[in-house]
Amino acid sequence: MAEYVEAPTDTPPASPAERIPTVVVDHVDIVYRVNGTGAGRGSATAALNRIVRRKKTERASGVRKVHAVKNVSFVAYRGEAIGLIGTNGSGKSTLLKSVAGLLPVENGRIYTDGQPSLLGVNAALMSDLTGERNVYLGGLAMGMSREQIKARYQEIVDFSGINEKGDFITLPMRTYSSGMAARLRFSIAASKDHDVLLVDEALATGDRSFQKRSEQRIRELRQHAGTVFLVSHSAKSIRDTCDRVLWLERGELVLDGPTEEVMREYEAFTGDRAPKAKAKPKPKPKPAQTPAAQDGPAAPEKPADQASAPLPS
Repeated sequence: MAEYVEAPTDTPPASPAERIPTVVVDHVDIVYRVNGTGAGRGSATAALNRIVRRKKTERASGVRKVHAVKNVSFVAYRGEAIGLIGTNGSGKSTLLKSVAGLLPVENGRIYTDGQPSLLGVNAALMSDLTGERNVYLGGLAMGMSREQIKARYQEIVDFSGINEKGDFITLPMRTYSSGMAARLRFSIAASKDHDVLLVDEALATGDRSFQKRSEQRIRELRQHAGTVFLVSHSAKSIRDTCDRVLWLERGELVLDGPTEEVMREYEAFTGDRAPKAKAKPKPKPKPAQTPAAQDGPAAPEKPADQASAPLPS
């Protein structure tokens, strides 16, 4: 039986030189079950049957198993920023949700020291409320007090850049673009120092200035002894932010190591390396010209009979 276990928080303090594990993933498998087109689809009786007699009815009802993560193991340490890379559908976001405790594991165990926070999930925002109310709601959902939220409110708004083009923080969030909402979620989540912060594609939103602010904030979180996981398809964001990278492909951990080493292998796999500039072909040497050709065009040859005829007197 797979388990999700949170490590006790009353562990004795360690020396600064000691590496302190914050997340331990031990031979984890994650499996999705998708209901197919078996008999009784959609009926309440068939649904109850699937719950009570799941193993017996899985095949009959057309249940498909999707093995999203396969036998993945790694240890994350305090102060690390770890990038998760891989092609679409490789299991990156699924693994983050499982580390956050939102998805059960089929096999293996996940241990955490502290409470992992998945960006945009713990800060449960409501589209009908204004951005201002959502800042307070998100902060309370993360365990902050009203006094802490009030003290950091202006900093959150300024960081998100919501009010750069108008007083949008007082409007309902349903009026925001997807980029504005994502920036506000990141700003709320990053306003607290987390034990483990899980960021899924948040740095891909917003302009370059917001991405720079986000990368700087992640560095600050690392300095406060937190651990940051970042899922991104941006090689630049991974290189600028992370010192370690996990490469997942088809649910399997392909490589775990220093950022540049793993990114080099991944780019070779996906063909994302910048192509080398092709050398310009050397000009072909011109054929050497005869002296007669250099002096000018040759005079036309006279016919033989004209050449032998005597000159008129």
